[in-house]
Amino acid sequence: MVKVVLPELGEGIEKATVSFWFFKEGEKVNEKDDLVELTTDKATFNLPSPATGMLSEITFHEGETVHPGEVLGALEENQ
Repeated sequence: MVKVVLPELGEGIEKATVSFWFFKEGEKVNEKDDLVELTTDKATFNLPSPATGMLSEITFHEGETVHPGEVLGALEENQ
C-alpha cells in the first residue's frame, strides 16, 4: 500500500483544502496522474499520484482541511 501524503506547502502555509478528487475509490490510477486538487490561501494545485495502482481509500474528502504530513488517501499497487 502506498500512502498519498500532503507534502510541505511552503513557508507560512500550514493547511490546504481538498477541492476535487479526479478518481473515485476503486478506480485505477497511473503514476503521475493528477489525483487530487488542493487549494491554499495562495494557490490551487494538483497533487500527482505517487504510484500506479487502485485508489483504495480516500481519507480526506472534498471541502475538508488537511495539513502537511497527513495522509490524503491510499493506493494498492499493481502486483
